[in-house]
Amino acid sequence: MAVFKPEKAFLYGESLESLTASLAEAGHPAFRARQLCEWLYRKGAREYAAMSSLPLALRQWLEDNYTLQPASFVLAKAAGDVTEKLLLELGDGAYVETVILRAPEGDDAEEGARQTLCVSSQVGCAYGCKFCASGLDGWKRNLLAGEIIAQVMCAAAHIAQKRGGAQARTLSGIDNIVFMGMGEPLANFDNVVRAVEILHADWGLGLGARRITISTSGLAPQIRRLAEVPVQFRLAVSLHGATNQVRSAIMPVNNAYPLEELLPAIKAFNEKRGRMVTLEYILIEDVNDALSHAAALSDIARDLHAHVNLIPYNPVPDLVWKRPNLRRQKAFCEVLSRAKTSFTIRRQKGDDIDAACGQLRLRKQREKEALSGNGDAAQAASKA
Repeated sequence: MAVFKPEKAFLYGESLESLTASLAEAGHPAFRARQLCEWLYRKGAREYAAMSSLPLALRQWLEDNYTLQPASFVLAKAAGDVTEKLLLELGDGAYVETVILRAPEGDDAEEGARQTLCVSSQVGCAYGCKFCASGLDGWKRNLLAGEIIAQVMCAAAHIAQKRGGAQARTLSGIDNIVFMGMGEPLANFDNVVRAVEILHADWGLGLGARRITISTSGLAPQIRRLAEVPVQFRLAVSLHGATNQVRSAIMPVNNAYPLEELLPAIKAFNEKRGRMVTLEYILIEDVNDALSHAAALSDIARDLHAHVNLIPYNPVPDLVWKRPNLRRQKAFCEVLSRAKTSFTIRRQKGDDIDAACGQLRLRKQREKEALSGNGDAAQAASKA
């Protein structure tokens, strides 16, 4: 496994407990830890000099021992359909994507427009789902908890800047956070759980547990382990196939954890947590969009008491898969409706900004390799 070891620890990845211990060991009062967390997560300080209530000696100690900004903003691409993708560069030069999904006011007339932040958990992906761009360049490494939180902080700062810089609290522009970006969250279990704890903690970002969703391609043992985590977040499972035959054809993870193992793990999670699980289902033309697939999906969802989120496929230039036309989408939905299955179908978002996971990062990585003089990379970049 590729392990990234930064020169200095990431401040964003520390808990209140670990900060208190580190401060005490260095001879600083324990109460400073909570003050520091307030500067980080409530006031969104982006440099140590801004933490004016902390003594100069403490700020210098922080500078010497911790990295405050594990990720730097590279660019943002906004789509006409209220989707915006942020590309961030990490300390080792790797890129990750973070996507802001805005619900149009017409979809949420009573609540107003909501903003969901989709964060990445790995650089690349090792699970090789055939329809996904995240793994086209392979898996590089896990993200550390601080790098996951850094995505949230960069996005919050970006939203605040677009609003003129004023915000009541750091996450005032973010309603929900989903671990559905690049990578398999449960393959980076410890860092993802640490990040979730920071997102939820009262000393951290204070986000309600129901506003946090962890998604997985179906790592059954980790789903059972996840049920023991105290934070009451939501779980989404990327099903994408209602039979082993279909699922194995597009998701190699099914060979390790077929439906006979995956579905009982989901049911066990549901029974332990008492929360409805979401089944993510990307509709791909002539792959998993037949009416028989809809019937099988309905049976699974009703047995699990799960909600189905239908997602018409977002085309990726390097892949052959297609989105079903509206007629086929409607027919699929009608089968679910007749079976009284709880479901929603998502609007296409971000087609004009390469919003499918990994596309923007792959393009930027290829451009960097091309500039370094790699001939093969230059050719690939020209095709991206």
